[in-house]
Amino acid sequence: MDRHRTRATILSILSLGLGQIYNRQYIKGAIFLLVEVLGIAYFINYLSFAFWGITTLGDTPTGFVKFKSASGIMVSKLVQGDHSIIIMIQSLITLLFLTLFIIAYIMNIKDANRIGSLRDAGHKPNNFKQSVRYILDYKFAQVFLVLPAIGILFFTIMPIIFMIMLAFTNYSAPDHIPPAKLVNWVGFETFTNLVSLGTWSHTFYGVLTWTIIWAVLSTVTTYFGGMLVALLVSQQGIKFKGMWRTLLIIPYAIPQLISLLVMKNLFNGQFGPINQYFGYFGLGGLPWLTDPFWAKVTVIVVNMWVGIPVSMLLIMGVLTTIPKDMYEAAEVDGATGFQKFKIVTLPMILFTTAPTLITQFAGNINNFNAIYLLTAGNPVNGDYQYAGSTDLLVTWLYKLTLDQNKNNMASAVGIIIFVIVASFSIYNYRRTRSFKEEDMIQ
Repeated sequence: MDRHRTRATILSILSLGLGQIYNRQYIKGAIFLLVEVLGIAYFINYLSFAFWGITTLGDTPTGFVKFKSASGIMVSKLVQGDHSIIIMIQSLITLLFLTLFIIAYIMNIKDANRIGSLRDAGHKPNNFKQSVRYILDYKFAQVFLVLPAIGILFFTIMPIIFMIMLAFTNYSAPDHIPPAKLVNWVGFETFTNLVSLGTWSHTFYGVLTWTIIWAVLSTVTTYFGGMLVALLVSQQGIKFKGMWRTLLIIPYAIPQLISLLVMKNLFNGQFGPINQYFGYFGLGGLPWLTDPFWAKVTVIVVNMWVGIPVSMLLIMGVLTTIPKDMYEAAEVDGATGFQKFKIVTLPMILFTTAPTLITQFAGNINNFNAIYLLTAGNPVNGDYQYAGSTDLLVTWLYKLTLDQNKNNMASAVGIIIFVIVASFSIYNYRRTRSFKEEDMIQ
């Protein structure tokens, strides 16, 4: 007979906590009932507004209304209307609370069903103290992670959802900036304009191409540059290794903000020391930051300066873990120094650092500091829409948002960046040997 399970399940469906009370777990049932009461009180006040707001984004803009005063003079009064973006955020928060409430409702039903099944099997339900002890002994990790998970939901996932929603609106200057003007849903129009409409598409494809080139070159140069430095420092004949490690790590130890601003002054085409040194040798200076080609070369070179120490530290740690008997075996077989590097050292380094290499590539796609602090995306490109010759997608997104108020277009760019980074990272990480071997072990 499933008498207790059936009754407890039906009661828990009718109301939160009734199934637990039927199962004689009165405190747990009271907690579920309290959650339901608070939830209903909240949703009565806000749920209908949330559905209206997420659908319409408001229907009354803020503006002046003229009317006759008591003396018969026409006067204007500012009447506050709907703010589409605030309505969107408030509605989104309410719907997320509704999602959490539904999850709690499902957990309530499953719990009542499980305890009812135990009663049908002849077991006595735990009292509240025993339930707490069971949670602390066996479910502590899951319960402890609930609060961080809720924080991630509202402070990480919610902003992402908000950004995605903005991409499907016309939230941009000058025609759709609240509260004076309302924002409307436009579907995929923003994405269509980004990839096919004149100057927008030209800018997007140009910036995207440079972003990929930048990510590849900056990752390759810093990774293999760090590998070369690590191998040189780790050679047996090198003296004062501690000193070399300390000197080479200084660019990483200094805050990147300071390093990049100093480099910006060093490469200044008018008064920078580098061009002055060229002049001492009778050579002409180069337009490091004002010519599109040389500006791109400059950001890659400077990124090597701040990025090589990171790879060097990582690879030096890997080199210390390689068993010496592997090199001894290679020497017995008559392998040269290059062959030992090719057969032993390089595969071991790549095996260990492949996930980090993928992370570095993804990070370079979003390397805002290196570009914005050094060139601010300049030099100006007359063929681009609000973008310079060295702008990455992420710096272009920044300009579209804070400088131009083209928020819908910036959101679309943000979504594209996420798709590119996530697709590349997941695909390549799953193809690495370290992931495959870990998967085989599990």
